[in-house]
This record gives sequence, C-alpha cells and structure tokens, in this order.
Amino acid sequence: MMVLMFVAYSCDRDSNPMISADPVAPSISSEVDGGSFELTEDMAESVLFTLEWERADFGYAAAVEYTIEISETGDNFETVRSIGRTFATSFDVVVSDINSTLLTMGYPAGEFVDIQIRVVAKLDGARYEEMLSEPVSVSFSPYLVIIEYPEIYVPGGYQSASGYGGDWSPADAPPLFSFNDDGIYEGYVYMAGTGNEYKFTDERSWDLNWGDSGDGTLVEDGPNNEADESGFYRMVVNLNNFTYETTLTEWGIVGDATPGGWDADTVMDYNPDDQLWTITTDLTEGEMKFRANNDWNINYGDDTGNMELDWDGSNIPVETAGNYTISLNLKSIPFSYEMTQN
Repeated sequence: MMVLMFVAYSCDRDSNPMISADPVAPSISSEVDGGSFELTEDMAESVLFTLEWERADFGYAAAVEYTIEISETGDNFETVRSIGRTFATSFDVVVSDINSTLLTMGYPAGEFVDIQIRVVAKLDGARYEEMLSEPVSVSFSPYLVIIEYPEIYVPGGYQSASGYGGDWSPADAPPLFSFNDDGIYEGYVYMAGTGNEYKFTDERSWDLNWGDSGDGTLVEDGPNNEADESGFYRMVVNLNNFTYETTLTEWGIVGDATPGGWDADTVMDYNPDDQLWTITTDLTEGEMKFRANNDWNINYGDDTGNMELDWDGSNIPVETAGNYTISLNLKSIPFSYEMTQN
C-alpha cells in the first residue's frame, strides 16, 4: 500500500504569495508514454514504474505539493482519480495500488484500458493557483483480486431491532475483521435500544463463542456481554489475550472544506435501513476527513483517492465548492465513502 502521511491541521492560509508572471509547469520526464502493462497478482507488491517529473516553478520559495491524477483517455480529465500525493518529484506506482484503483473505477479485469496520467502542482496551502503537466498515455490490464479477511461475529439480542436478522443468530450477525490476520478483529455494530446483550463467535455457529468473564476479559461460553446504551459501536477484539474494547461513536466530517473547519465535526446522520452515515451540506474548496466523537482517536482519510478509507489516512481534497451529499460505509469492507455534488 502507498503510505503518504498527511497531518490534518488548522491554520491561517489566507496570505497570498507573489506568484511569478511566467510560472513553469511540471513536466513528466519518465519514458512511460505509450507503455502497455498487463498486471498480475504475483507482481502485486512490485513497483510497476516510477513516474518522474521536472519540478514546477511558481517563482516563490514555498513547498510545492504534487498530485498524480489519472483519467480514461478521451475523457479529458472530466472524471479524475488521484493515485497519490507527494512533495517530491517522483512517485512509485505500485501494482496492487493501481490495480485496485482501476477496479474501483469500474474497469473489467483482463481487458486493457487506455489511461492518461498527469501531475498537478500546487503551492502548499494555496487554493487559487495550480499548474498541470502535459499528460502521458498508458494502457493497463488489471487483474481480479478478492481479499478475504478472517472474521468473527457478534450475535445478540439486539439484532432484530437493529437490522441484522433474528436475535441471537450467528448466521445473520455483523462481522468483525482481522485486517492483518493477526488475531485482532475490528468493525462496527449498530445496537438499537438499551441493555443490549451479545457475544462473539468464531464461526456463524455457537460451536466456539466467547463472553465476558466479569473482569473485562473473554472466556469460552462465558456470560453475555452487555452494552448499556444504544448506538453505533466500534468493537476491537484481541483473541491473543482475549480482551475487547467497545467505543460508542457518532460520526462527522471535519476539515477546512467543512462548515466546522478543523475545530469541530459537522455531524452525520445514521440510517439503520441502509446502514450508512450520510450528510448533505455545503463544502468549500479545501480538505476534509471522517472522524468519530469530535476527536482524532478514530479517524479515516484516503491515501490513494480510490474512495476507500484508510485508518488515519491522508486528507480528502474537495476541489470544487458546492452542496454535496456524502455517505460513509462502515458496514462492509473495504470501508468506503461517496461524495456527490448536487
């Protein structure tokens, strides 16, 4: 996975640097134009190629942020996906990352698609000035990959009231996922009502299950766990030491693109029918993230611009001001989001 660390912050970005009257746009120097790449799963972690470019010159001594964008050839970048951001003048295109982006854009596995790549340069913090490289054309054939993470399940007496089938039914219970296959499982469960009881099961059956021993640890066939309040819980279960944590969450968007800026969440609404958090609100040009409980302990961004959420990931750019409907999916993997301008 590409790891590009960006820290959400709030500061005064209203100062206007003097931009050169004759700025120089970035220019892609890598010899990839016209290249054709058949992607395969056995090369998933390999660097397919390194995209390099000549540095942009705004005539102003400030950090320049580069965004690498792709679009289908002929679309003229009307529909754009970002595959990464950096302050350097090169970027490694990793097979698994570009493959995932192509699949989420709806391109079928095993068929070549013609893609244009460009580099967008912007002064760090400046929102009114950017320069574009000339695009290069590359053809990709993605491969089909289905990631199956280990799961455990959360059956309980809350299920029928919360939209998860029959009560105490492991077959219908929401899952928790071990993203690193390390015995630690996490996920989100909505519980309507109060005094909800539940347990954890290894399979969609009662053959192996765990309950609270009374001291916050889990034991096989133990007493039911209990959630005193209704709401949307983040659950983390560690089967290495048989401990678990639950956190009641309320989700919102935060960032200088949002009504609350970086200081306060703009709260979303949870719809138990479709199990999504949603909001319709005005956004300005800037950046945003998703976070819980008006705090940074639980937050998601998007490292690659593929609409899939990354824990503590990069800020999500909002390039055009307007009214948006935003949805947050924490019910199934990959955790994801959608943003539609109204």
